[in-house]
Amino acid sequence: MWRKASRLVRETTSWKTRRQGQAEAPSAAVATIKPSTRTSTPIAHGLPIIITWSQLAIVAAVAVLLQCHVCQAGRAPPEPYYGRYIGDFTNFAHGIKGQIYAVDESTLFVKSFAYDGTGPDAFFWVGKTPRPSPDGYIIPYPEEYTGMDPPILQAHNRTDIILRLPMGKRIKDIRWLSVWCRRFTVDFGEVFIPPNLDVPKPRVLPEFKRLAHGLRSSNISVLDAKTFYIPNLHYDGAGPDAYFWVGNGSEPNIMGIKVPNESGSLEPLRGYQGEDIEIQLPESLTVYDIDWLAVWCVEYRHNFGHVYIPRDLDVPPALGQTKITTTTTPRPVYSNCREILPNKLQIKWELQGEYLQVELFGRITEDQYMAFGLSGANGRAQMSQSDVVVAFYDTTTRVFRAEDYFISDLSQCDGQRGACPDERIGGRNDVIVLSGDRKNGVTSIRYKRLLQPNEAIYDAPIPTDREVSVIAAIGPLNARKEANAHSHTASDHNQDDIRINFSARNDHACQSSLYDVKDESGPRPWPTRKIEGVRKFRASIGPTGGKRGYTSITGVPSWGIAWYVNDLLIPEITVERGLTYEFIIEGGNDPSQPARYHPFYITDSPEGGLGQKMGLEARKQKAYAGVEYDEDGNAIPTGGGRYCEWEHQTIDRSAEIDTFEEYMKTLVFKCEDGEPGYLNWTVPTNAPDQLYYQCFTHNNLGWKINVVDMGSSGGSKVSSHQFSFYGIFTVFSLVATSLPFFGHVLA
Repeated sequence: MWRKASRLVRETTSWKTRRQGQAEAPSAAVATIKPSTRTSTPIAHGLPIIITWSQLAIVAAVAVLLQCHVCQAGRAPPEPYYGRYIGDFTNFAHGIKGQIYAVDESTLFVKSFAYDGTGPDAFFWVGKTPRPSPDGYIIPYPEEYTGMDPPILQAHNRTDIILRLPMGKRIKDIRWLSVWCRRFTVDFGEVFIPPNLDVPKPRVLPEFKRLAHGLRSSNISVLDAKTFYIPNLHYDGAGPDAYFWVGNGSEPNIMGIKVPNESGSLEPLRGYQGEDIEIQLPESLTVYDIDWLAVWCVEYRHNFGHVYIPRDLDVPPALGQTKITTTTTPRPVYSNCREILPNKLQIKWELQGEYLQVELFGRITEDQYMAFGLSGANGRAQMSQSDVVVAFYDTTTRVFRAEDYFISDLSQCDGQRGACPDERIGGRNDVIVLSGDRKNGVTSIRYKRLLQPNEAIYDAPIPTDREVSVIAAIGPLNARKEANAHSHTASDHNQDDIRINFSARNDHACQSSLYDVKDESGPRPWPTRKIEGVRKFRASIGPTGGKRGYTSITGVPSWGIAWYVNDLLIPEITVERGLTYEFIIEGGNDPSQPARYHPFYITDSPEGGLGQKMGLEARKQKAYAGVEYDEDGNAIPTGGGRYCEWEHQTIDRSAEIDTFEEYMKTLVFKCEDGEPGYLNWTVPTNAPDQLYYQCFTHNNLGWKINVVDMGSSGGSKVSSHQFSFYGIFTVFSLVATSLPFFGHVLA
C-alpha cells in the first residue's frame, strides 16, 4: 500500500504536473485565493483537476504513513519480544521461577525471575552434562562486580535479568541453565536448552548508497532490534542540517524521524573519516517499523545516501544487552562546577570512592588541548611543578585522550624535563578516560584518577579535607600530540589563585553552559571573487566553504554545495548587454539522482529553484536562459551536462584555512562519464541590472550576475589567462586522481 501511494505522489509531482500552475489563466489564479469558490465549484472556475488529485495523493500517503504499523503487520515478531523462547524454570527449592529466552548466540534473558535468596552459595550455573551437576561454571550476575569472585545470588522478586555466557561460550555449547548451590551441590531450579535451537542473530546489510557529500561505509549491521553498527563511515560534514534518518516507503522522504548519533546527540552530523560507530533508534521504534536508514538533509530535503532494511529480519531483541558507551551509560549529573577560564573552560567533578571523577568542557579546536590539575604551589597559580591532566581529541587515532603530566618547568619536554607526560619521564599514566564528545565547538572529556596516587615523584595526592590551589590552561598540541610549551596569555590560563575543596557538594559557580556561548571569533569570511571581461565560463559543483564561504557571502544558508564558476566559489559575474556569453555546464543531467542533478539557469530570483515552485510562486521569477517552456507553459530545464564536483579529499577543513586558494588545495576535481552541456546567452538590452545564476531544481546554489551597458565593464578582475590557469589546474587534478586507476590497469 505504501509503495503504491509513494508512486502516486511521484507521478503527480513530476516536472510537468508540478509546474502546471505556470500556465494558469489569471482567472484561475483568482479562483485559487477564494476559498469558497475553490471548494464549491473548482472546475467551473478553471482550477486544474491535477491539483485536486495531487492533494488526494498526498492525503493518501500521509494516511498510509500514519497507519504504517498496519503495513508492517506480519513483519515484526509479537510484542513484547524477548528472543527465542526456551522454557520456564522447573522449581525444586527456594521458589525458583522465570521464563528463559535466547537473546542471541551468547546471551540469555530471564523474565520475571524469582528466588528467595536464602541459599548459602547459589549462582546461575550452566554446563553441557545431561543434567545439572558440579561439572559446570558460573554465569556472573551482576556482570560487573568488584573482588576476585562473583557475588552470591541475592533474592529477587519478578526481576528481569540479562545473562552473558562467560569465556566466549555460546548457547550451542550448553545444555541447561540452573540455579545451583555450589557448597551443597544442590539444584534449586533448572531449564533445558532445546537441541539445535535457532537463536536470533545480527543481520549484515549492504553499505550506504553513495549519493552526495562523500557518504560511504562498509557493510552495515543490525545488531539488535534498535541498534545499527556502521563501520568505516565517511561523510564530509558539509550538509547544514543532516541527520541519521529512518522511515517508511520505497525511498527516503520527508516523512522520516531523526536518529541520535553515536553520542546520543540530535545535533547536525559532523564529518566522519573512516570511523566505526553504533547508533540506536529512539524511543519505542525498532528496525521492524522502518524500511530504510539514510543520511538526510532536513532543511533542503535531500538524501545523501541510504540502505534498505529487509523484511525477513530475525535479529536479537533490544533488551539493553548491546552496549553503546555513549548512549547506554547515563552521563553523571554533577553538583559541582567551576568556570576556570571565562567562556573557555569549565570543570565539573565529584568524588567516587577512592577516585576523583572530572569532566572538562573546553571551547577548543581539534589541534588544542585543555589541562587541569593541582597548582605547583599552594596559595598561587603556578605552572611549574604542577601535576595536571592534559585532555584532547586525537585526530590521528580518532579517540579522546587524557594524559597524566608533570610540569617541571615551562619548556618543551626533552624526555627528562619540561611539560612532560609521566610516561615519557619514567612514570605511569594513572588517568582513566571514561568518555568524550565534541559538538558545537565544545570538547568534553570525562576521566577519573586516584585520590592517593601510586607514585610519589610525579603525582601529588588530592586532599579532600581542605581547599587546594588549582591550575588550568588551554593551548596548542605539537606533532607528538603533546602539550606544546608556549607563552601563555591572560585568557588561556588562570592567573589568579583559584581554590577548590574536592569533597564539597553543590559548589556550582557556573552561570551558563559553554554550549550557549556565541562564538565571536568565528572564521574570517573569504572575500567575494569577481569575474569581469570574460566571455566563457565553466560551471561545476563544489562544497560551500563552511562559515567562510557561501553563507558569509550571501547571508543565506546553503545545503552544502554551490556553483563553482571558473573554479571560483560563487563569484560575482559582470556581463554587458548585447554581448553573447558561453557557459560550459557540469551540474548533472540525471533527474533520478536529485543530489547530482543541478540544471544551470539564469534568473532574476536570488533564490532560484524554479523547478520546485508552483503557481503564483513560480510566476514571481523570470528565467533569462537555461529554461524552455512546453505547449502547456511548463518550465523545462535545458542547462544540463555531465556531473563534475570539487570534493573534499578528507573532511571539510574550511574553518582552519584562511584563504580560498589554500582551501582549493584540499579539494579534488572528479567528473562522471559523459559530455558537458553548453549554454549560449545573449544578454537582452532590457535586462535588469541584477540577475543570478542558479540551480533549477534546488534553492541557493548560485550568486549574482551584474548587468552593465556595453563597454561599461571595468577590466578583468579574473582574466582569460586566469581562466586558462584554472583550466590547467583542473586538468592536472583530474589526471592526478586518475593515476591510481591507470596504474592498476597497467599492472
